[in-house]
Amino acid sequence: MKSTDTALVLEGGAMRGLFTAGVLDVFMEHNITFPACVGVSAGAAFGCNLKSHQRGRVLRYNLAYCRNPQYCSFRSLLKTGNIFGAEFCYHTIPEQLDPFDVQTYDEDPMAFYIVATDVTTGKPHYQKLDKADYDCYEWIRASASMPLVSRVVEVGGGKYLDGGVADSIPLRFMEQQYARNVVVLTRPREYVKEPASKIWLYKRSLKPYPHMLRAVQTRHLMYNEQRRHVFEQEQAGKAFIICPKEPLAIGRMEHDPKKIQACYDVGRQVAAERLAELKEFLGYDH
Repeated sequence: MKSTDTALVLEGGAMRGLFTAGVLDVFMEHNITFPACVGVSAGAAFGCNLKSHQRGRVLRYNLAYCRNPQYCSFRSLLKTGNIFGAEFCYHTIPEQLDPFDVQTYDEDPMAFYIVATDVTTGKPHYQKLDKADYDCYEWIRASASMPLVSRVVEVGGGKYLDGGVADSIPLRFMEQQYARNVVVLTRPREYVKEPASKIWLYKRSLKPYPHMLRAVQTRHLMYNEQRRHVFEQEQAGKAFIICPKEPLAIGRMEHDPKKIQACYDVGRQVAAERLAELKEFLGYDH
């Protein structure tokens, strides 16, 4: 089954992305596909497995390495400048330990985009990733590199950090190509984002990049407006939203396998509950 006129939008949220991983695995189990997908941060890092058809891979490697200091730790931050190990997470795991299916990714027709924030302008950059190569992994790393706990990623001739700073829910980007979209959020419907705390840390960390700092300072305004747009599009019948019913009980940098499994399971449960509605929205035959 394929949806030829409806694309997929994946919000980020660090380890809340395990919710998205559960949703996407249900999609794969029911052969639900899309002509295009855009992912931000964890939505990019985990969403690429939809194009490589690797059901269960996100949960598997997170459970396997969540307590490995090379994967995510303050030790990694102090040693490398990245709380999520750049080499270990984005090259050692996909290239050696839990291989990413490069051939399937490259051959699958779904257009896959990521969002990164250009630190020199504070604006979103949208990159289409057709082939799973070194630069592809670096673009995904750029999309998921959170300010304060990540080094600026240099790729494609530019400098980038977390795509969620400039475009947290890139529905409008996808609406330029597709009038109807499925949107996976990692916050419940009633969530409202507050201004960033400890802004003095950002001022020090992002001193060379004033436009990026401004994007951080105004992110909550952008994010809350984007959520309003998403729900307006849902009311208009142009968006189908999948999101948790309540806040996910998982840390942004989670080391507890039980919480990782539970977050993933919530995603599976919500997707399963909404499956019939989703198929109707996509025009699938039951």
